[in-house]
Amino acid sequence: MNLTDQFISAIRAIQYAKIPQRVILHARACVLDYIGCALAGAKTIASKEQDLVHALSAMQGECSLMGHRAKASMQNAALINGISAHMIELDDGHRVGMLHLGAPVISGLFAVAEREKLSTEDFLLGVIVGYEVAIRLACAVQPGCKLRGYHATGTCGTVGVAMGIAAALHYDFEQSKSAFSAAVTSAAGVLEMIEGDTELKPYNAGRAAMDGLTAAMIGRARFKAPDDALGGKRGFLRIMTDEAKLQYLTDFTDSQYMIEQIYQKPYAACRHCHAPIEAALIISNEGIDISQIERVHVRTYKLAVAGHEHTKIAGTNSAKMSIPYSVAVALIRGSAGMADYADKFISNVQILELTKKVHVEEDAELTPLCPQKRVAIVEAVLQDGSHKQVRVDYPKGEPENPITPAELMAKFMDLATWSGVEIDTAERIADTILYGDVLSVFEKL
Repeated sequence: MNLTDQFISAIRAIQYAKIPQRVILHARACVLDYIGCALAGAKTIASKEQDLVHALSAMQGECSLMGHRAKASMQNAALINGISAHMIELDDGHRVGMLHLGAPVISGLFAVAEREKLSTEDFLLGVIVGYEVAIRLACAVQPGCKLRGYHATGTCGTVGVAMGIAAALHYDFEQSKSAFSAAVTSAAGVLEMIEGDTELKPYNAGRAAMDGLTAAMIGRARFKAPDDALGGKRGFLRIMTDEAKLQYLTDFTDSQYMIEQIYQKPYAACRHCHAPIEAALIISNEGIDISQIERVHVRTYKLAVAGHEHTKIAGTNSAKMSIPYSVAVALIRGSAGMADYADKFISNVQILELTKKVHVEEDAELTPLCPQKRVAIVEAVLQDGSHKQVRVDYPKGEPENPITPAELMAKFMDLATWSGVEIDTAERIADTILYGDVLSVFEKL
């Protein structure tokens, strides 16, 4: 078999009955995290999404929109929910693959599941398979994919959505290969969307959900696929990188599922900012006179520097991509949540002045550690010449330093109630997602 056939065969071997209970529970936790992020994201951009709903004639349909009373078509629901879930930069991801998972994968699956009346088991199988495919593809093409300017959430996420849906709907091999190939040719998303105060980075996630869903429907109709969309001479791997790591596509001997390797975010910023944020929080908690800080040095790995070292903050999204701002706000406020990236803080004179004192540079000894570790060393130098330095290897949320179930629940409750959901309703939603019929959650939203 060629590489495409090998990979699809290995993925199709994942069956719900064989998945360990720990993985099922982890998938449920991912869905809960997704819903909190999607509800808060929808609230954040409510006026824009209302315009989008009407522009797409999305009020005519049968699929729910997170945070809205309107219904939409499958494709439009996947698009809008995908945008919402990535908008506040608190959604999950994978450090080696350098992509976000829940926003595209779960958005696509929720839309199909609601229309097709899927069982919880089939839905969760789709989530697990979608994460597996997207992460394996991303790990196979990184860091070349990012260095070429592609956003793996958009590219690999599209394929993950299609294959997750194919698993949930129990496609045969021919349908799965058709869906996979259609998703490969639909894969898109460029990293220029993170520059400045753009709001289009979440569009990459929403579009991946929508196009992955469409690719899955192409597969369902059995459009004939090319022989090797993955490994062919003009296939996915040749386009995305110069050095594909094929072991991610062929080695399925590890008993751990890819969904178990994700990170979940406690801080409302780009993941490249999290190790610096955590180091700054430690320094802040130890007690430091902010007025006496002369400069702050952040040493980290190469891929975290470009696009994240800016000290000119153009707006909320610019702040979330900025290591200097994130470090400054963490030092001054002792936190880095949604509120810390609001307008009143990104225009705060004290925070902006400290932001200008933060210098980010590559540390040649830390770069080779990436992606196995995303390390940052933060050093605050005071006017009297003294300094405080903290190194963080695994920021909170990584599998080596996971968010606890209680912390995840607290995060969900904060996001859900901030978005306008009543406390008792939020608790019922969480209970349903973690222990009950996941698809019945639409009755509670």
